[in-house]
Amino acid sequence: MRALLSDRNGRRYLIGQLLSVFGDTALWLAAGIWVKTLTNSNAAAGLVFFAFSAPSVLAPAAGMLVDRVKKRPLIVTTDLVLGAAVLLLLLVHGRDQAWLIYAVMVLYGLGYGVLGSGESALLREMLPEELLGNANGLLQTFRQGIRLVGPVAGAGLFAWKGGGVVAIVDACTFLVAALATMSLHVTEVKPVRTEHHWFTEVTAGVRHAVKTTVLRQMLIACLLVIIPFGFYETIAFAVVGNGLHRPPTFLGILATVQGVGAIAGGLTAGALLKRTNEGALFGFGCILFTVCSVMLIVPTIPTVIIGVAFVGASLPWILVGLFTLTQRRTPLEIQGRVYSAFDTLIGVPQTVSIGVGAGLVAFIDYRLLLGMAALMSAMAAAYLMTRKEQWQPPPVDAPVAEANPPYGEAADAVTLPIA
Repeated sequence: MRALLSDRNGRRYLIGQLLSVFGDTALWLAAGIWVKTLTNSNAAAGLVFFAFSAPSVLAPAAGMLVDRVKKRPLIVTTDLVLGAAVLLLLLVHGRDQAWLIYAVMVLYGLGYGVLGSGESALLREMLPEELLGNANGLLQTFRQGIRLVGPVAGAGLFAWKGGGVVAIVDACTFLVAALATMSLHVTEVKPVRTEHHWFTEVTAGVRHAVKTTVLRQMLIACLLVIIPFGFYETIAFAVVGNGLHRPPTFLGILATVQGVGAIAGGLTAGALLKRTNEGALFGFGCILFTVCSVMLIVPTIPTVIIGVAFVGASLPWILVGLFTLTQRRTPLEIQGRVYSAFDTLIGVPQTVSIGVGAGLVAFIDYRLLLGMAALMSAMAAAYLMTRKEQWQPPPVDAPVAEANPPYGEAADAVTLPIA
C-alpha cells in the first residue's frame, strides 16, 4: 500500500476518486429524497434508482467505446459532461420539473458505464501489475467508507440548503476528478480500429471471459455467490424483525457495522492478494461469507453484529480478486469490454436474485435461505480454490496480444506487459 501511495499517478488518481465517490453517494440519496419531497410518492422516489440502474443494459457498448479510444481523455470528458449534466438540477423548482431529476440520473447511469470500464482499463495501463491488487483494494475501501458518510451528508445538505446545493457540490467533485485524471502521466497504447461486425466487437469481452479458463472459472464462482448476496437485500429485514425482534431502524446500526467491515476488507485485500493469488482471495471472501451466513441464523445481537461485519469484509475480497484477475488476464485492447461483460453477466443475475429473494422470504423461513446462502458460497469457494489453473501464474515470456487475437484459450498464453 505504501508503494501505491508513493506512486504519483496512483496517489492523484485515488484522491480524485475519493472526492468523486463522496459527491456521487451524496447526490444519489438526495435525489430520491428530492423526488419524494416534490411528489409525496414512494414509488416516484424509488424510480430515481431505477433510472440510474436502467442504462446498465448498455454496458457492453460502453466497454467497446472504452476499447476504441484512449482512456484518459474519455474519462476526463465523461467527468466534465456529467458535472455539467448535474447542474441541470438547478432548474428544478417544483413538481413539474421532477422529470429533470430522472433525466440526470439516466445520464449518470450512462456515464458510469463508461467510467467503470474506462477506469479499470486505465489502471491496467497506468500501474505496475504488482500494484493492481492494492489499487483495487484501496478503491473498495474508499467506496465503502464514503458510503458511511456520503448519503448522510447529502441528506443533511439537502435538508439544510436544498437539492441545488447538493448538485453544485457533486459537480465540483466531478471537476476535481477530471483535473486529477488530466494530471496523470501515462503513455497509453494507441487503440487499433478493427473491421469486424459490430456484434463481434461488442461481444468480444463476453467471449474472452467465457473461453479463457481462469476467467470462466471465476465467472462460475461469481454466479454461485452472487445469488445469495442478492437474497441478503431482503433477508436483512427478517434477521432484524423475526430473529432479533428489533424495529426496522436497527438496520441503520447494522449498515454502519457492515460499512466498517467493508473498510477492513478493503484495507486487507491487497496484503492477502500479495501472499496468495486472485482466486484464493476470492475463495477466502466466499468462505467468510459462508461463516457470516451461518452466524446470522443465531438470533443474538453480538453474533449478528459480528456476522454483518463479516458480510462487509467478504465483499471487497471477492471484488478485488475478481477485478485484479480480469485486469491481469485480459489483453489491453479489450480491457473495457471484459469489465463490462463481467458487470453485465453478474449484475443481471444479482438483480434477479434480489427479486427472487423478496418473494422467497415470504414463504420460506429466512434461516433456510441463510443456510442456502452458506451452501452456495461454500460451493463457490471449493470450486474455485480447487481449480489448478487458478494457482498457475501466466507465462512471463509470451508476446503481447495482437489487435484481434483469437480471444479465449489462446489468451491464457498471453502475458500482459507491465506498465
